[in-house]
Amino acid sequence: MKKGLISFVIVLFILIVISFFTRRFTQDAKTQQESQSVSVWKTPEELPQQTEKEPEKKLEYTAMWISYLEWESVDFSSQDNFTLAISEMITNSASLGVDRIIVQVRPFGDALYQSEIFPASHLITGKQGDVLTYDPLQIMVTGAHAAGLKIEAWVNPYRIQLNTEKPAELADNNPAVQWAAREETVSYVKQAAGGLYYNPGEPKVQQMIVDGIKEIIANYAVDGIVFDDYFYPSTEPEFDEDTYEKYGGELSLEEWRRQNVNSLVQLVYAAIKKQNPECSFGISPSGNIMNNMTQQYSDVVTWLSQSGYVDYLAPQLYWGFDYRTKSGSEAYAFENVLEEWLNLPRLDGVKLYPVLAAYRIGEGDGSSVQSTEWETGDNLARMVEYLQEKTAGFSLYRYDFLYRNTKYESLATKELAALQLILARTEHTVE
Repeated sequence: MKKGLISFVIVLFILIVISFFTRRFTQDAKTQQESQSVSVWKTPEELPQQTEKEPEKKLEYTAMWISYLEWESVDFSSQDNFTLAISEMITNSASLGVDRIIVQVRPFGDALYQSEIFPASHLITGKQGDVLTYDPLQIMVTGAHAAGLKIEAWVNPYRIQLNTEKPAELADNNPAVQWAAREETVSYVKQAAGGLYYNPGEPKVQQMIVDGIKEIIANYAVDGIVFDDYFYPSTEPEFDEDTYEKYGGELSLEEWRRQNVNSLVQLVYAAIKKQNPECSFGISPSGNIMNNMTQQYSDVVTWLSQSGYVDYLAPQLYWGFDYRTKSGSEAYAFENVLEEWLNLPRLDGVKLYPVLAAYRIGEGDGSSVQSTEWETGDNLARMVEYLQEKTAGFSLYRYDFLYRNTKYESLATKELAALQLILARTEHTVE
């Protein structure tokens, strides 16, 4: 880690100088990515060398999640400041040994990039819809690729507001504001769980989300698109009873809602593959298979077993080896819930890349039995070692709990060292 920090300091001066020459950018981000100087970023050769031992295992997908919660503590006030912040994240991720970063670019029906569909995120300027003076996503794409990492753009498809504070104010050019103001489109936007969401049952909502994905792929050289686990925000019939009456037909409410989500997933997959067949599409659902099906209407069984939906699922396996429910059930202990996912019918070519819970470090997972596994400093590494025999990849949720964990700093440092060691013994293959 010290060597990585020294390398970062060395390039700091170069970074500031170079940034003056990268002020201008265009919407044709793929062209700009090639033209921007990469000397701001550490190349794979410049990163700290972890070990000279021969790799013992193979993985094709290893990733670090960077969410809007990370963005809340990042300095977006200038291109220089943001570039410094994201370059540190990229350098740390590459030094750890993962092969990609997953960056949240649309957490609230907004954009951390130049968009003609969605307003600029309040996370950048403090107010949704302000004009951007630089392009955060282009900087991230350029930096990741220069460091030898892939980058996937993480989109929350339906959420507009989590609550009255996130974001506190919606821009006038926000599609949700414009739709809610017209009687013929007011049903496109729904309130639920204290927030505001697009209505998954409206075809025009689905098309807008698809168009937003197409915009990202057209303008940025991202290696993948990822949806998280937020689909339907409510199980209440009142949430979309007017839309169900209009489109539901003979289907039950649950069947119809699953069909709506399936339709969106199919449309997104087809749009991605038409524009860039090499760009992957993944979804990270809840680790609880039944909750996916009945609470958020996420048809993970279909997505895994039929073509035209996803390239991979990244189920959130956020429980430890020792996890037990209050009733004593071991069903969600790490190895058991992993096996449940692996036992689902799966089409050849559709992958499973579990997400591991870095946020559990020091905190535990709520198990009903006493356990110190999240206090050992190597629980994540033990999980990686276990799943290497079962799957071809994994990801870590999320960056701050490994690199900015002020509450359990010592444990996080130990977890990083253990992960780095096991990844150094791992051969990365082409996904």
